[in-house]
Amino acid sequence: MTRSPNCDRSLEELERDRWPAPPTDATRLVATAHALRRRPIGELAVEDMRLLIGQDIGLPYLLPLALKVLRDNPMAEGDMYEGDLLSAVLTRNPAVWTESPELGRELRAIVSALTDPPPDLQQKVERFLTP
Repeated sequence: MTRSPNCDRSLEELERDRWPAPPTDATRLVATAHALRRRPIGELAVEDMRLLIGQDIGLPYLLPLALKVLRDNPMAEGDMYEGDLLSAVLTRNPAVWTESPELGRELRAIVSALTDPPPDLQQKVERFLTP
């Protein structure tokens, strides 16, 4: 699952899958996800990654980028709360980490080094670390 992504390309280009335009009555979330899929992944902000990862969009390309951010700042935040990117990453289906064990090991190292995370994040960390 791990890819060394070309950050100048969009998810649509990397996945070779162009989504049709969202319906006119699409929610803000759907419209935003569609738009973000067309943006080069190297231009995605923490909030953009949080949103897409939380929707399981582009995980093979975005998880390595998210882990790069989390290595430097485990409590990186988008628009929601401190640590929201980590929360999105931690709550992916466990199969993601089975398919990409090197990313799972990296995430395990990141969360193992956390000291005193907020209680809701601590619960997610514990669930992730518990086999």
